[in-house]
Amino acid sequence: MNILDEIIAYKRKEVAILKGEITLKSLVESPMFKRNSISLRASLLHENSTGIIAEFKRQSPSKGIINNKSTVEEVTTGYLEARVAAQSILTDTHFFGGTIVDLMQARALNTMKPILRKDFIVDPFQIIESKAIGADAILLIATCLTKNEIKNFGNLANDLGLEVLYEVHSQEDLDKIDVDKQIIGINNRNLKTFQVDIEHSIELASQIPDTCVKVSESGISNPELITGLREYNFQGFLIGENFMRTENPGEACKEFIKQIS
Repeated sequence: MNILDEIIAYKRKEVAILKGEITLKSLVESPMFKRNSISLRASLLHENSTGIIAEFKRQSPSKGIINNKSTVEEVTTGYLEARVAAQSILTDTHFFGGTIVDLMQARALNTMKPILRKDFIVDPFQIIESKAIGADAILLIATCLTKNEIKNFGNLANDLGLEVLYEVHSQEDLDKIDVDKQIIGINNRNLKTFQVDIEHSIELASQIPDTCVKVSESGISNPELITGLREYNFQGFLIGENFMRTENPGEACKEFIKQIS
């Protein structure tokens, strides 16, 4: 069993337990469920957008502890000051050290920029939960889902007013998605081996229609890479570890953005 299989198996058990503890009624009746979402697509396509989706991330299965000192408030406030296009908050606890409370705290501090809930979505319950905790968009990882699940989960998210970042790593993943006008993220990190290859974004980019918003994810540590990826019509760049490994992630993000502006 590879790392991804292990994560998905654990997540399914975790969600099954959660569904026994929290009712859909309580989620739908939560105050955040009624709020109007902020568009990730519009934020990435805005003429003055930096394109940076900055992530709050404590740890990962491949790198261990990345940053367990910086608080959600310190990091996400710093990201906003750096003029990010959006924020990504990891909410997986067992493997990444995040919680839904992290996203709720980030939301309380941020009323202007979209927040992506970064997690392994395997059940419609999580999509409803995402709306209830204040997310504007969710991640659907094509490798982890069937074609029907991707379609149904995407439709549910849209019905709730959430946008979807569809993550792909291969042509096989891409073929599972009705890509027209979607936000498509190409993960440079192989989720089965956790190896990073930036060329992967470039290779797959030509297979994605221009009606889509293209996002490059993982392994972006050099501002010059942004310039290169923009030549292949990438409008979004999800960056977490590069900022989170520093003592002041917000300041690191600000300096990075200065170099690409």
